[in-house]
Amino acid sequence: MSGEREGFVGVFDSGLGGISVLRALVDELPHEDFRYFGDSANAPYGEKTEAQVLDLSRDIVERLLADGAKAIVIACNTATSAAAAALRAAHPDVPIVGIEPALKPAARAFPHGRILVMATEMTLGLEKYHELARAWGGECEVVPVPCPGLAARIERGDLDAPDLAEMVGRLVGDYAGKVDAVVLGCTHYPFVRAQISRALGPGAAFFDGGAGTARQLRKRLSEEGLLAERSRAGRVEFASSLDTPEELALYQRFFSLP
Repeated sequence: MSGEREGFVGVFDSGLGGISVLRALVDELPHEDFRYFGDSANAPYGEKTEAQVLDLSRDIVERLLADGAKAIVIACNTATSAAAAALRAAHPDVPIVGIEPALKPAARAFPHGRILVMATEMTLGLEKYHELARAWGGECEVVPVPCPGLAARIERGDLDAPDLAEMVGRLVGDYAGKVDAVVLGCTHYPFVRAQISRALGPGAAFFDGGAGTARQLRKRLSEEGLLAERSRAGRVEFASSLDTPEELALYQRFFSLP
């Protein structure tokens, strides 16, 4: 850990999905420098084993810390579930903030509602999710919806293509008009919120963990005296394991989406 206020915050995801979290981080902490790493060469994590995700996450964090990261954000629900505890144990002096499906705010908003949780199969299968569902499900009807292939399709871009809308329809169309809230439990999914909304019809509220993760990062940086000076403007850098100009241009385009 750099231990310096001017160090950057390292943010990583299995690919470009975590850019939805990065946008929330920049909104919350505009004075910080962020370095985003997308492991697009190995995406999606949700279709790998827990051990594979842990190994990939460990390697990325080691590189970010070696480059001077003062804190880490795991901008991936699957990697948070599979690796956060081990990463924190290995680096007890580094603020490491993860993300989890936003079931808590959804359940508070709809205490007796029907809530869809869209996520990868791995996220929904790990104990961390089951603990979350037990803690906050309450009297809600929580419906887990595994979405195989969706994150990988979003990685390809071209979000307005008919095949993507058709995929979303196959995944959630049976719930049209039958849910109160949707928890976007993968950081890729906010980029297809419009398609999900069209498939479900009007009325469903959406929840994702980006804003909560950003607030938690601010809290941890403040506790450690690591907040950047408010007089400076922060910077955002992008890197990818799929290190091509086309991939980095795609990252920039997703970061600038409305």
